[in-house]
Amino acid sequence: MFLSLQNISEGFERQTTKEKIRFLYIAKGSAGEFRSQSHLASDLNYIMSSDFQKLKLKVDDISKLISVLIKYLETTLKH
Repeated sequence: MFLSLQNISEGFERQTTKEKIRFLYIAKGSAGEFRSQSHLASDLNYIMSSDFQKLKLKVDDISKLISVLIKYLETTLKH
């Protein structure tokens, strides 16, 4: 999840909305990677099921919020 935040921060230092959106998509990909790694950690019993569920809810929320922000920024490009 930390990588997602770094990508978002880097994107908002960019000059154009298109560049910002690009970095948000990268952040969304990082969230997906984290989701995959947490599934693996749970399957291998490196983390407890309850911890996995908490992480999954948080990363799902972050991914949804990034999607909403992407959609908003894409609408600003059309105007």
